Amino acid sequence: MMRHASLSRRRALTVIAGCAALPLVADRAAPAALALYSWNGTSLGSPARLRLYHTDRAATAAVVARCAAEIARLERIFALYRDDSELARLNRDGQLPTPSQDLRLVLAESLRLAELSGGAFDVTVQPLWDLYARHFFGREQPDPSGPPARAVAAGLALVGWRRVEISARQAALARPGMGLTLNGIAQGYVADRIAGVLRDAGCDRVLADLGCSELFALGRHPDGRAWRVGLADPRQPDRFARVLDLGDGALCISGGYGTRFEPTGRFHHLFDTATGASAGHYIGVSVFAPSAMIADALSTALYVAPPASGARILADYPGASALLTLPDGTSVWRS
Repeated sequence: MMRHASLSRRRALTVIAGCAALPLVADRAAPAALALYSWNGTSLGSPARLRLYHTDRAATAAVVARCAAEIARLERIFALYRDDSELARLNRDGQLPTPSQDLRLVLAESLRLAELSGGAFDVTVQPLWDLYARHFFGREQPDPSGPPARAVAAGLALVGWRRVEISARQAALARPGMGLTLNGIAQGYVADRIAGVLRDAGCDRVLADLGCSELFALGRHPDGRAWRVGLADPRQPDRFARVLDLGDGALCISGGYGTRFEPTGRFHHLFDTATGASAGHYIGVSVFAPSAMIADALSTALYVAPPASGARILADYPGASALLTLPDGTSVWRS
Protein backbone atom coordinates (compact mmCIF):
# COMPACT_ATOMS: atom_id res chain seq x y z
CA MET A 1 0.00 0.00 0.00
CA MET A 2 1.32 3.44 -0.92
CA ARG A 3 -0.12 6.81 0.05
CA HIS A 4 1.05 10.39 0.47
CA ALA A 5 2.40 11.52 3.82
CA SER A 6 3.90 14.68 5.22
CA LEU A 7 7.42 14.29 6.52
CA SER A 8 10.51 16.40 6.88
CA ARG A 9 13.53 15.77 4.68
CA ARG A 10 15.65 15.12 7.77
CA ARG A 11 13.36 12.32 8.98
CA ALA A 12 13.08 10.73 5.54
CA LEU A 13 16.84 10.58 5.26
CA THR A 14 16.94 8.87 8.62
CA VAL A 15 14.39 6.26 7.60
CA ILE A 16 15.81 5.53 4.16
CA ALA A 17 19.53 5.95 4.53
CA GLY A 18 20.30 6.21 8.21
CA CYS A 19 22.51 3.29 9.15
CA ALA A 20 25.01 3.15 11.96
CA ALA A 21 28.72 2.85 11.27
CA LEU A 22 28.94 -0.63 12.79
CA PRO A 23 27.93 -3.64 10.67
CA LEU A 24 24.99 -4.45 12.96
CA VAL A 25 23.78 -2.05 15.62
CA ALA A 26 20.69 -2.19 17.81
CA ASP A 27 18.55 0.83 18.62
CA ARG A 28 17.13 0.21 22.09
CA ALA A 29 14.51 2.93 21.61
CA ALA A 30 12.34 0.51 19.59
CA PRO A 31 8.98 -0.24 21.26
CA ALA A 32 7.71 -3.45 22.84
CA ALA A 33 11.06 -5.24 23.26
CA LEU A 34 11.86 -4.90 19.56
CA ALA A 35 15.25 -3.47 18.72
CA LEU A 36 16.12 -1.78 15.43
CA TYR A 37 19.13 -3.40 13.77
CA SER A 38 20.93 -1.67 10.91
CA TRP A 39 23.40 -3.22 8.48
CA ASN A 40 25.51 -1.57 5.77
CA GLY A 41 27.08 -3.40 2.85
CA THR A 42 27.10 -3.40 -0.95
CA SER A 43 25.01 -5.09 -3.63
CA LEU A 44 26.20 -5.23 -7.24
CA GLY A 45 28.57 -2.37 -6.52
CA SER A 46 25.98 -0.06 -4.90
CA PRO A 47 25.48 0.74 -1.21
CA ALA A 48 23.10 -1.71 0.47
CA ARG A 49 21.26 -1.15 3.74
CA LEU A 50 18.97 -3.27 5.87
CA ARG A 51 16.87 -1.93 8.73
CA LEU A 52 14.97 -4.59 10.63
CA TYR A 53 13.22 -4.84 13.96
CA HIS A 54 13.70 -8.03 15.95
CA THR A 55 13.75 -9.27 19.52
CA ASP A 56 16.89 -11.42 19.23
CA ARG A 57 20.28 -9.96 18.33
CA ALA A 58 21.89 -13.36 17.66
CA ALA A 59 19.06 -14.43 15.35
CA THR A 60 19.27 -11.12 13.53
CA ALA A 61 23.04 -11.44 13.07
CA ALA A 62 22.55 -14.92 11.62
CA VAL A 63 19.92 -13.86 9.09
CA VAL A 64 21.95 -10.80 8.07
CA ALA A 65 24.92 -13.09 7.46
CA ARG A 66 22.74 -15.24 5.21
CA CYS A 67 21.63 -12.13 3.33
CA ALA A 68 25.24 -11.03 2.82
CA ALA A 69 26.18 -14.50 1.58
CA GLU A 70 23.27 -14.50 -0.88
CA ILE A 71 24.28 -11.07 -2.22
CA ALA A 72 27.85 -12.33 -2.69
CA ARG A 73 26.57 -15.40 -4.54
CA LEU A 74 24.43 -13.31 -6.88
CA GLU A 75 27.29 -10.92 -7.57
CA ARG A 76 29.19 -13.88 -9.02
CA ILE A 77 26.35 -14.15 -11.53
CA PHE A 78 25.30 -10.59 -12.37
CA ALA A 79 28.19 -8.21 -11.63
CA LEU A 80 29.55 -6.53 -14.76
CA TYR A 81 32.62 -5.35 -12.86
CA ARG A 82 33.73 -8.89 -11.98
CA ASP A 83 35.65 -10.65 -14.74
CA ASP A 84 34.58 -14.03 -13.36
CA SER A 85 30.83 -13.39 -13.19
CA GLU A 86 28.48 -15.29 -15.47
CA LEU A 87 27.39 -12.05 -17.12
CA ALA A 88 30.95 -10.87 -17.76
CA ARG A 89 31.90 -14.24 -19.24
CA LEU A 90 28.83 -14.23 -21.49
CA ASN A 91 29.71 -10.75 -22.75
CA ARG A 92 33.35 -11.68 -23.28
CA ASP A 93 32.85 -15.05 -25.00
CA GLY A 94 29.44 -14.56 -26.60
CA GLN A 95 28.19 -17.74 -24.98
CA LEU A 96 27.92 -19.32 -21.56
CA PRO A 97 27.44 -23.07 -21.05
CA THR A 98 24.88 -24.18 -18.45
CA PRO A 99 23.87 -20.76 -17.11
CA SER A 100 22.59 -20.68 -13.55
CA GLN A 101 18.89 -20.76 -12.84
CA ASP A 102 19.15 -17.20 -11.53
CA LEU A 103 20.56 -15.91 -14.82
CA ARG A 104 17.95 -17.85 -16.79
CA LEU A 105 15.11 -16.41 -14.72
CA VAL A 106 16.32 -12.82 -15.05
CA LEU A 107 17.01 -13.11 -18.76
CA ALA A 108 13.65 -14.77 -19.39
CA GLU A 109 11.81 -11.92 -17.66
CA SER A 110 14.01 -9.41 -19.51
CA LEU A 111 13.07 -10.87 -22.88
CA ARG A 112 9.39 -11.05 -21.93
CA LEU A 113 9.33 -7.37 -21.00
CA ALA A 114 11.34 -6.47 -24.10
CA GLU A 115 8.64 -8.03 -26.27
CA LEU A 116 5.81 -6.50 -24.25
CA SER A 117 7.38 -3.02 -24.37
CA GLY A 118 8.29 -3.13 -28.04
CA GLY A 119 11.99 -3.10 -27.17
CA ALA A 120 11.82 -0.15 -24.77
CA PHE A 121 13.34 -2.48 -22.20
CA ASP A 122 16.35 -4.09 -23.85
CA VAL A 123 19.26 -5.61 -21.94
CA THR A 124 21.46 -5.60 -25.05
CA VAL A 125 22.13 -1.84 -24.83
CA GLN A 126 25.62 -2.33 -23.36
CA PRO A 127 27.33 -1.39 -26.68
CA LEU A 128 25.57 2.00 -26.55
CA TRP A 129 26.73 2.50 -22.97
CA ASP A 130 30.29 1.69 -24.02
CA LEU A 131 30.05 4.07 -26.98
CA TYR A 132 28.84 7.04 -24.95
CA ALA A 133 31.28 6.33 -22.13
CA ARG A 134 34.20 6.29 -24.58
CA HIS A 135 33.01 9.49 -26.20
CA PHE A 136 32.42 11.54 -23.06
CA PHE A 137 34.80 9.97 -20.55
CA GLY A 138 37.58 8.76 -22.83
CA ARG A 139 38.80 12.13 -24.10
CA GLU A 140 39.64 15.52 -22.65
CA GLN A 141 37.35 17.62 -24.86
CA PRO A 142 34.48 15.49 -26.17
CA ASP A 143 32.11 16.87 -28.76
CA PRO A 144 29.13 18.09 -26.68
CA SER A 145 26.72 17.05 -29.44
CA GLY A 146 27.51 13.40 -28.73
CA PRO A 147 29.06 10.56 -30.71
CA PRO A 148 29.00 10.77 -34.52
CA ALA A 149 25.87 9.42 -36.20
CA ARG A 150 27.83 6.62 -37.87
CA ALA A 151 29.15 5.47 -34.49
CA VAL A 152 25.64 5.45 -33.03
CA ALA A 153 24.42 3.45 -36.02
CA ALA A 154 27.24 0.95 -35.52
CA GLY A 155 26.31 0.64 -31.84
CA LEU A 156 22.64 0.11 -32.68
CA ALA A 157 23.61 -2.68 -35.07
CA LEU A 158 24.77 -4.63 -31.99
CA VAL A 159 21.53 -4.02 -30.06
CA GLY A 160 18.55 -6.33 -30.27
CA TRP A 161 16.92 -8.47 -27.61
CA ARG A 162 15.77 -11.05 -30.17
CA ARG A 163 19.42 -12.02 -30.68
CA VAL A 164 19.71 -13.41 -27.15
CA GLU A 165 19.36 -17.16 -26.62
CA ILE A 166 18.74 -18.56 -23.18
CA SER A 167 18.17 -22.19 -22.16
CA ALA A 168 19.38 -24.63 -19.54
CA ARG A 169 22.05 -25.69 -22.02
CA GLN A 170 23.50 -22.27 -22.79
CA ALA A 171 23.10 -18.52 -22.98
CA ALA A 172 24.35 -17.00 -26.22
CA LEU A 173 24.60 -13.70 -28.10
CA ALA A 174 24.04 -13.92 -31.84
CA ARG A 175 26.62 -11.38 -33.02
CA PRO A 176 30.23 -10.63 -32.03
CA GLY A 177 30.45 -7.36 -30.13
CA MET A 178 27.06 -7.68 -28.46
CA GLY A 179 26.89 -7.22 -24.71
CA LEU A 180 24.28 -7.34 -21.96
CA THR A 181 23.70 -5.10 -18.99
CA LEU A 182 21.26 -6.30 -16.36
CA ASN A 183 21.51 -3.12 -14.27
CA GLY A 184 17.84 -2.41 -14.94
CA ILE A 185 16.57 -5.67 -13.46
CA ALA A 186 19.22 -7.66 -11.56
CA GLN A 187 19.34 -5.30 -8.58
CA GLY A 188 15.61 -5.85 -8.14
CA TYR A 189 16.07 -9.61 -8.45
CA VAL A 190 18.70 -9.48 -5.70
CA ALA A 191 16.24 -7.54 -3.54
CA ASP A 192 13.57 -10.20 -4.08
CA ARG A 193 16.00 -12.95 -3.10
CA ILE A 194 16.97 -11.10 0.08
CA ALA A 195 13.31 -10.50 0.90
CA GLY A 196 12.82 -14.26 0.62
CA VAL A 197 15.69 -14.96 3.01
CA LEU A 198 14.22 -12.53 5.52
CA ARG A 199 10.69 -13.91 5.23
CA ASP A 200 11.91 -17.47 5.66
CA ALA A 201 13.64 -16.38 8.87
CA GLY A 202 10.42 -14.86 10.19
CA CYS A 203 11.51 -11.23 9.79
CA ASP A 204 8.37 -9.20 9.17
CA ARG A 205 9.40 -5.64 10.02
CA VAL A 206 12.03 -4.68 7.46
CA LEU A 207 12.95 -1.75 5.24
CA ALA A 208 15.81 -2.46 2.83
CA ASP A 209 17.68 -0.42 0.24
CA LEU A 210 19.63 -2.76 -2.03
CA GLY A 211 20.83 -0.25 -4.59
CA CYS A 212 20.78 3.42 -5.40
CA SER A 213 17.07 3.27 -6.23
CA GLU A 214 15.62 -0.07 -5.07
CA LEU A 215 13.67 -0.25 -1.82
CA PHE A 216 11.52 -3.02 -0.41
CA ALA A 217 9.48 -3.29 2.75
CA LEU A 218 8.24 -6.29 4.73
CA GLY A 219 5.37 -5.66 7.08
CA ARG A 220 5.00 -2.36 8.87
CA HIS A 221 6.88 -0.24 11.36
CA PRO A 222 6.49 -1.55 14.93
CA ASP A 223 4.27 1.41 15.82
CA GLY A 224 1.74 0.22 13.22
CA ARG A 225 2.37 2.75 10.49
CA ALA A 226 3.77 2.07 7.06
CA TRP A 227 7.41 2.79 6.30
CA ARG A 228 7.96 6.34 5.09
CA VAL A 229 10.22 6.96 2.12
CA GLY A 230 11.22 10.07 0.22
CA LEU A 231 11.33 10.36 -3.57
CA ALA A 232 14.10 12.50 -5.02
CA ASP A 233 13.16 15.46 -7.18
CA PRO A 234 14.54 14.58 -10.65
CA ARG A 235 15.33 18.27 -11.26
CA GLN A 236 17.14 18.60 -7.93
CA PRO A 237 18.09 15.06 -6.83
CA ASP A 238 19.45 16.25 -3.49
CA ARG A 239 15.89 17.27 -2.53
CA PHE A 240 12.70 15.27 -2.04
CA ALA A 241 9.81 15.86 -4.41
CA ARG A 242 7.38 13.99 -2.17
CA VAL A 243 7.15 11.48 0.64
CA LEU A 244 5.16 8.26 0.49
CA ASP A 245 4.14 5.49 2.85
CA LEU A 246 5.39 2.08 1.70
CA GLY A 247 3.78 -1.13 2.90
CA ASP A 248 4.64 -4.68 1.82
CA GLY A 249 6.23 -4.38 -1.61
CA ALA A 250 8.95 -2.64 -3.58
CA LEU A 251 9.68 0.81 -4.91
CA CYS A 252 12.17 1.32 -7.75
CA ILE A 253 13.14 4.57 -9.45
CA SER A 254 14.67 5.35 -12.83
CA GLY A 255 15.91 8.74 -13.94
CA GLY A 256 18.44 10.11 -16.37
CA TYR A 257 19.95 12.12 -13.52
CA GLY A 258 21.25 8.83 -12.10
CA THR A 259 24.11 8.55 -14.60
CA ARG A 260 24.83 11.57 -16.78
CA PHE A 261 27.51 11.49 -19.44
CA GLU A 262 27.75 15.30 -19.40
CA PRO A 263 26.53 18.10 -17.13
CA THR A 264 23.32 19.09 -18.97
CA GLY A 265 21.76 15.63 -18.64
CA ARG A 266 20.89 15.48 -22.33
CA PHE A 267 22.97 12.31 -22.61
CA HIS A 268 22.35 9.71 -19.93
CA HIS A 269 22.27 5.94 -19.46
CA LEU A 270 18.62 5.24 -20.34
CA PHE A 271 18.78 4.66 -24.08
CA ASP A 272 15.98 4.64 -26.62
CA THR A 273 16.87 1.67 -28.82
CA ALA A 274 14.81 3.10 -31.67
CA THR A 275 17.26 6.00 -32.05
CA GLY A 276 20.38 5.24 -30.01
CA ALA A 277 19.88 8.50 -28.10
CA SER A 278 18.91 8.95 -24.46
CA ALA A 279 15.18 8.77 -23.78
CA GLY A 280 13.48 12.07 -22.94
CA HIS A 281 9.75 11.47 -22.42
CA TYR A 282 10.19 11.72 -18.64
CA ILE A 283 12.77 12.87 -16.14
CA GLY A 284 11.81 10.34 -13.49
CA VAL A 285 9.73 7.18 -13.15
CA SER A 286 8.91 5.51 -9.84
CA VAL A 287 7.25 2.09 -9.86
CA PHE A 288 5.59 0.27 -6.98
CA ALA A 289 5.06 -3.49 -7.30
CA PRO A 290 4.93 -6.64 -5.16
CA SER A 291 8.22 -7.78 -6.75
CA ALA A 292 11.36 -5.63 -6.72
CA MET A 293 12.55 -7.25 -9.96
CA ILE A 294 9.34 -6.23 -11.71
CA ALA A 295 9.42 -2.73 -10.22
CA ASP A 296 13.06 -2.34 -11.27
CA ALA A 297 12.47 -3.46 -14.86
CA LEU A 298 9.20 -1.57 -15.27
CA SER A 299 10.76 1.71 -14.11
CA THR A 300 13.27 1.45 -16.96
CA ALA A 301 10.73 0.25 -19.53
CA LEU A 302 8.26 3.04 -18.74
CA TYR A 303 11.00 5.67 -18.77
CA VAL A 304 12.03 4.69 -22.30
CA ALA A 305 8.68 3.64 -23.83
CA PRO A 306 6.45 6.16 -25.64
CA PRO A 307 3.93 7.53 -23.12
CA ALA A 308 0.98 6.13 -25.08
CA SER A 309 2.15 2.58 -24.41
CA GLY A 310 2.64 2.94 -20.64
CA ALA A 311 -0.85 1.83 -19.62
CA ARG A 312 -0.66 -1.25 -21.83
CA ILE A 313 2.70 -2.26 -20.34
CA LEU A 314 1.48 -1.80 -16.76
CA ALA A 315 -1.69 -3.78 -17.46
CA ASP A 316 0.39 -6.95 -17.77
CA TYR A 317 1.68 -6.57 -14.19
CA PRO A 318 -1.19 -6.69 -11.66
CA GLY A 319 -0.47 -4.76 -8.51
CA ALA A 320 2.04 -2.41 -10.16
CA SER A 321 1.59 1.35 -10.34
CA ALA A 322 3.84 4.16 -11.51
CA LEU A 323 4.51 7.82 -10.83
CA LEU A 324 5.72 9.45 -14.06
CA THR A 325 7.45 12.84 -13.86
CA LEU A 326 7.40 14.95 -17.00
CA PRO A 327 10.21 17.32 -18.04
CA ASP A 328 8.29 20.33 -16.65
CA GLY A 329 8.21 18.68 -13.21
CA THR A 330 4.54 17.70 -13.17
CA SER A 331 3.73 14.10 -12.28
CA VAL A 332 0.97 11.65 -13.18
CA TRP A 333 -0.01 8.33 -11.60
CA ARG A 334 -0.63 5.23 -13.69
CA SER A 335 -1.83 1.80 -12.55
